[in-house]
Amino acid sequence: MNTFGTLFRLTSFGESHGIGVGGVIDGMPAGIEIDMDFIQHELDRRRPGQSSIVTPRKENDRVEFFSGIFEGRSTGAPIGFVIYNENQHSSDYDNLRETYRPSHADYTYVSKYGNRDHRGGGRSSARETIARVVTGALAKLALRSLSIEINAFTSQVGDVKLPGEYTQYDISHAESNIVRCPDDETAIRMIELIDEVRSQGDTVGGVITCVVRNVPVGLGDPVFNKLHADLGAAMLGINAVKGFEYGMGFNGVQYRGSQMNDVFTVDGEKVTTLTNHSGGIQGGISNGEDIYFRVAFKPVATILRDIQTVDASGREVTLKAKGRHDPCVLPRAVPIVESMAAMVVLDHYLLNKTKHL
Repeated sequence: MNTFGTLFRLTSFGESHGIGVGGVIDGMPAGIEIDMDFIQHELDRRRPGQSSIVTPRKENDRVEFFSGIFEGRSTGAPIGFVIYNENQHSSDYDNLRETYRPSHADYTYVSKYGNRDHRGGGRSSARETIARVVTGALAKLALRSLSIEINAFTSQVGDVKLPGEYTQYDISHAESNIVRCPDDETAIRMIELIDEVRSQGDTVGGVITCVVRNVPVGLGDPVFNKLHADLGAAMLGINAVKGFEYGMGFNGVQYRGSQMNDVFTVDGEKVTTLTNHSGGIQGGISNGEDIYFRVAFKPVATILRDIQTVDASGREVTLKAKGRHDPCVLPRAVPIVESMAAMVVLDHYLLNKTKHL
C-alpha cells in the first residue's frame, strides 16, 4: 500500500537511490495559497546535512510541482510533485547486496517480494518520508485558514528527558537548537549524548511530542475511524517508530478514574475541561482541547561497528556498515511527525464536512 488518507490522500513513489521520490496528492481543497518558501522551509527541516548531529549527506531537496497549482493557488486537481535524489553513494552499500542488516527490512522484504534494492533500503528507506513532508506542508497551508497549529519537538533522547509537561514550555523555541528541544539546558545534554554515542559508532533513540491546537470539536468517528487511531496509524507508519500514546497514555494506568476524568466546565459560551488527560480526544472524537501525543523512535539500526548477521545463503557473517548515517533520527523526524499529523487532521476535517447536509 502506497496510498495514505481518505479524502485528503497521498500516493507516494520512488526509492532512496532511484531518480527521485515524489507523490500525487488528491483532495487538496481549491483556492489555498501555496507558499513555496514555507514548503521549502519544511523540507529544509528534514533534509540531511543540516547540523553536526545528523548524517553529513548533502541533498538540496528541492521540490518540483507538475500539476494542481495555478497562479499561486491550488486548483482542486491532483497535485503531482517530485524531489530528485542527489549525492548518492550507492557503492557504500555494495557489501549489503547479499547480507541482511539486523533490524532492517532486508530479510522481510526479500522474503515477501523475492527481491530487494540493497542501496539504502530502496522503497523501505526513510528517504520516502520526504514525500510526506511535502504533503504535510500543503496540509498545514490548508489548516492555516482554520487557525489549527501543529508543533512537534524532541522531548527525550536516550535517558535524557525534558522535565515536566509541554505546557511549561514555549514549544516554538524548539527550532532554536539543532536537536529541536524547547528547553536549552536539556537540549545541550541531548546533543552531548548524541555526540558521545556517535563517537562510539553507535546510535540512540528517543521520543517526539506533538501538540495540535485549535482543533474544532467533532473530528473523528466513534468506532473504526477514531481520530486517535488514525493518528496512531500515521505515526506508526513512520520509519523507526516503535510506539504511540496520546493524552496521559500509559502513565494514566496508575491513577484512579476520579483522578483521570476531565471534568467539564463552561468558559463563556464554550464547553471546556478543567484538565486534559484525554489528550483532546474523547470517544474517538476531538473535544476542542489540545491534542497531544508522543511517538517513540528506536535507535537507528545501522551502526558503524562490527555486528553479527547472516547472508542470503544462510551463512553467519560479520557486517561492518559503511556510509553516512544518522546517530539519532529525532531532529530530522520532527517535521515528519508534524506532517503526518497535519495530513490526518485535514483529512478528518474534510470527512467531517460530509457528515451533515
